[in-house]
Amino acid sequence: MSPKIDKSNVIFPKGLTEETVRLISKIKEEPEWMLKIRLEAFHTFESMKNPKWGIDLSEIDCNNIKYYAYAGEKSKSWDDIPKDIKDTFDKLGLPETEQKYLAGLTTQYESEAIYHNLKSQWQEMGIIFEDTDTALKKYPEYFNEYFGKLVPYTDNKYAALNTAVWSGGTFIYVPKGVKLWMPVQTYFRINMERMGQFERTLIIADDDSQIHYIEGCTAPQYVNSSLHSAIVEIYVKNNAKVRYTTLQNWSKNVYNLVTKRAITHKNGVMEWVDCNIGSRGTMKYPSVVLYGDNSHAELLSMAMASKDQNIDSGGKMIHIGKNTTSIINSKTISKENGVATYRGLSKITQSALNSRSKVDCQSLVVDKDSKSYSYPVNTVSNKSSILEHEASISRLSSEKIYYLMCRGFTQEQATKLILSGFIQDITDQLPMEYAVELERLLELF
Repeated sequence: MSPKIDKSNVIFPKGLTEETVRLISKIKEEPEWMLKIRLEAFHTFESMKNPKWGIDLSEIDCNNIKYYAYAGEKSKSWDDIPKDIKDTFDKLGLPETEQKYLAGLTTQYESEAIYHNLKSQWQEMGIIFEDTDTALKKYPEYFNEYFGKLVPYTDNKYAALNTAVWSGGTFIYVPKGVKLWMPVQTYFRINMERMGQFERTLIIADDDSQIHYIEGCTAPQYVNSSLHSAIVEIYVKNNAKVRYTTLQNWSKNVYNLVTKRAITHKNGVMEWVDCNIGSRGTMKYPSVVLYGDNSHAELLSMAMASKDQNIDSGGKMIHIGKNTTSIINSKTISKENGVATYRGLSKITQSALNSRSKVDCQSLVVDKDSKSYSYPVNTVSNKSSILEHEASISRLSSEKIYYLMCRGFTQEQATKLILSGFIQDITDQLPMEYAVELERLLELF
């Protein structure tokens, strides 16, 4: 057996090369089959071009990005984390949040999980909650069956990039009949200039199980751009329910290019609550393949784009099973030359008899310099199904501002109150402490 590599002393070559991919896999002591997948994905990434739609990605220089940075050994004790990292997460309130509201917490700093903990009561019920690197070593059978099956590396250029250089992320398996009533959370932090973070999340909710997973994201502001390119794959088995909540507040130097996809089996329920506030540019469209009969999916999507931000978000619902139902509820806000775009797909296939899909897109433009766009694609391929679509774009009402000011509010207070009311159906779906965080972020918007 080859000696274990000291991660803290590894110096990566500049840019993205096959050598980089091999070194990441070697550091992680991965099986040969994972290295093979990485190399195939790397060559696919090299051969693919950036999409011509969506946001402008021409500023991303893949030869100037750090593809791996070691932050320290993973710990189950908050006190054992390096002080500078612990101070960062203390300021974000993570220890207190974990104690009061969470069944488990993983924090990822740069390329790897730095802290991980699952409360014993849930471990005893057979729930697996690990960082993805650890899970690959302990549960290879799940990875052989599920990894890359919902989001293959051929899906898009940045799915190929993630598969080639992925590091960290979350793996969850919920056994049959187990319902986890407290949320689990992973918090991702990019803290280095020109850093790339490429976590991989895999969630499997077995028959009759239930889980709520929360994802938080932050980064400090730098002059040079960083890249966040993740993949999320979720399997919702028969009669299972998964809710996946994202509260993203990347700084304005981060490009956020994420592929998220779930599949529902018979009577399964998948819910995305997707809040996009930060980043220089985002392209993210959480999707659900409604494969099993009578399965249901919902997406609550919110995007807020301010100065020099371009947030291109939305979602996809693909109906295959009979009697399947889906809802997409999208809210976008743009101000100070920000660009907010809804891009979505609702597709009812020929086999999805007696199915129903509803799409509701609402956009609010705060000032004359901002822009809002909507690109829906809706198709129905059988006569027994129904698809509804509603959309509206409006400017911030001066009459409403005046009305509130006449009742004692300042113009700033009145504006924030209107914006808060506009996204209330999103905040209503968040746990109380996260709804409060979103309201605070809205005040800074």
